[in-house]
Amino acid sequence: MANADAYRAPTGKTYAGKRETARGSTRLSGHIKLLADPAYGKLLAAEPYLRRAIPPLIIIFLIILATARAMSLLSWRDDTERTARATLSLAASHMASIIDNRMKAGQKLDSGELQNIIAEMRANDLIPQGMWIAIASGESKIVASSDGGDRWRDKNLESFVTNGQPLFLFGERAGVMEVRMNGTTGLAAFSRTGSGGYSVFVMHPVDAIFAEWRRMISVNVTLFAGTAAIMLVVLYAYFSQSARAQDADALYQHTQARVDTALARGRCGLWDWDMARGRVYWSRSMYEMLGYEAYDAILSLGDISSIIHEDDDKLYGLAAQVAAGEISQIDRVFRMRHAEGHWVWMRVRAQVADATVGDTHLVGVAVDVSEQHRFAQQTAQADQRIREAIESISETFVLWDADNRLVMSNSKFNEYSGLANECLLPGIGRDELEPRIRAVAFEKRMANEHGRAGALTFERQLADGRWLQVNERRTQDGGLVSVGTDITQLKVHEERLVDSERRLMATIHDLSLARKSEVERTLELTELNSKYAVEKERAEAANRAKSEFLANMSHELRTPLNAIIGFSEIMHSGTFGPLGSDRYEEYVQDIHTSGNYLLNVINDILDMSKIEAGHFSLDREEIDLCPLIHETVRVVSLQAMNKDVKVETKIADSVTLNADRRAIKQILINLLSNAVKFTDTGGRISVRARKVSGALVFTIEDTGCGIPKSALKKIGQPFEQVENQFTKTHTGSGLGLAISRSLTELHGGALKIRSTEGVGTIVSVRIPTRTIGPVREEWRV
Repeated sequence: MANADAYRAPTGKTYAGKRETARGSTRLSGHIKLLADPAYGKLLAAEPYLRRAIPPLIIIFLIILATARAMSLLSWRDDTERTARATLSLAASHMASIIDNRMKAGQKLDSGELQNIIAEMRANDLIPQGMWIAIASGESKIVASSDGGDRWRDKNLESFVTNGQPLFLFGERAGVMEVRMNGTTGLAAFSRTGSGGYSVFVMHPVDAIFAEWRRMISVNVTLFAGTAAIMLVVLYAYFSQSARAQDADALYQHTQARVDTALARGRCGLWDWDMARGRVYWSRSMYEMLGYEAYDAILSLGDISSIIHEDDDKLYGLAAQVAAGEISQIDRVFRMRHAEGHWVWMRVRAQVADATVGDTHLVGVAVDVSEQHRFAQQTAQADQRIREAIESISETFVLWDADNRLVMSNSKFNEYSGLANECLLPGIGRDELEPRIRAVAFEKRMANEHGRAGALTFERQLADGRWLQVNERRTQDGGLVSVGTDITQLKVHEERLVDSERRLMATIHDLSLARKSEVERTLELTELNSKYAVEKERAEAANRAKSEFLANMSHELRTPLNAIIGFSEIMHSGTFGPLGSDRYEEYVQDIHTSGNYLLNVINDILDMSKIEAGHFSLDREEIDLCPLIHETVRVVSLQAMNKDVKVETKIADSVTLNADRRAIKQILINLLSNAVKFTDTGGRISVRARKVSGALVFTIEDTGCGIPKSALKKIGQPFEQVENQFTKTHTGSGLGLAISRSLTELHGGALKIRSTEGVGTIVSVRIPTRTIGPVREEWRV
């Protein structure tokens, strides 16, 4: 087998990439990665560097952008200022030139004419918005101004212009200067006409000059702030998305780990077979079930085929059937080689799935069913053991299912039924077999002692004279189990005992007649007395024979019972493995319960036989009766509680007795058990004990069904029971009272029963406190 395993083991050539790792486990290699995309893997590798580099890059970008815009705005301010200075200088010179030309033309210029000149320049857009122009006379008094009002007229121009002395002194040579007028700062230019009769003062406020520039600053600052905010939002979104991606990856890995754990614990594996390319993906649990090192790669069809048992279905054949459209799903059991060399039973279930690109995949799961396979073998072995155990018993055994079809039987049943093995095939109907079974000469139905529904007991006499006691019981699933015990010898001895008792009664009758004619038939009486002695000896011998027979038969019955009880306990405890079915558990429990019940009956018979044979010895000791009675009451308390029967005790103080503790306890248990058994639900039982005239008397009184007067004479004899409607529903061997009476008499005491039918029963036991002679007849039953 080792050579065969080595021959079938996958080799490096057939099973690509198979190698021994440092840990010594076998690794299965594939050809391409299934789950790891190269680009995605590179991105994952670069992500930590990107997370550290992106914030500095954004800050550098914003700094460069801010610097560029600041330099651009500063350059624009300089250009704006230069343009404003040039405009002021040109405006002052141009207006002075106009005034000078008109004066040369001989035009008389008054205040209104000068005001018109200013208005013409404004109309021709030669004066920017916000620029203020004033025309002054040679004495520096304002003649006209751009605001057209009388506010400035005849006022000295130099009086309200601050820092303008160089302008008024040097004129155009002073250029454009920054001055302050009425709290407003601006750029100003001053120009005189050629004749010197008038001068032009032009001022443009700095706020007006740089108003557009300041607006552009606001726009640029707003744009920069918006750009920075957008970049920050993008940065936040990137980090949020990155964190979310990491959480998603962690969740995926956690979920994947949980799925792998669930699959591994459930002994399951996932398959994804790409039919077009002949590649198969295995989950991690699949590798673990087979003992190979797990990793994310796909296998070729040849890799897997090399570890499948040669007697199982071939994957190439399945692929051909799927490709031909013959099957759309599979449910197969394969044996796959474990890395350690043994075979693992795998049940593969898969369904054909078509991807959107048109590739055909066979997707499914593989379950390790090695345990189920071993369990099936163990179940078969358990069935075989049960059959062997049933075959080994000396009783007939047959089991029918709920439809009265044969399930199993033993050879003893075949022998007693007279059927051949060919007829007793499982599944054959009972109605079909019964006509073929050997005819029965006599059949008697016995009382249902167990009180179970569907339980029957028969005594059958076969045509060859043998007797069978057949016990039939219903199983939980509605079937029927029948066990037959050969009681031929019991019947023979019973007939002999009855015949002996009949002869004994006849002899006693003859003796009674002889006593009446004692005077007249003295000689005959002597002869009859001799015969009586002989017959009495025969009767006693017969009684001893009966007791010995019962004792011997009890031992003979114990031997198979011990085997039945022992084997049933072994099967119930699963010593050699589970039975495999709940029905077998129930059957074994029924066998065990019935065997224990029969064993208890046999024990009672043995005790009675020992007592009658005089082999029962008393071990006397000084006992305190109070705790003994309470202990006995506790034994039957559960049975009384189930029937809602109240048990009361009334025991005198310091009640002691020189007796056999076990015998006294057995007397009390037998009497209390009978009282509980025959007391209706809600009844009452009273237990009393007291000393009376050198004897101990304990009385058990119940409110049960009572005993008819006609039956009182028989009560206390072995196997005698009161036959009425009530007791037919209770089990019992009829030995309890007989054993109690005999044990009482062994102590030199007596047992007395008083009963009223329908009212209750009082049982009194009187035992001397010291050892005495024979029992008083008036205390007998």
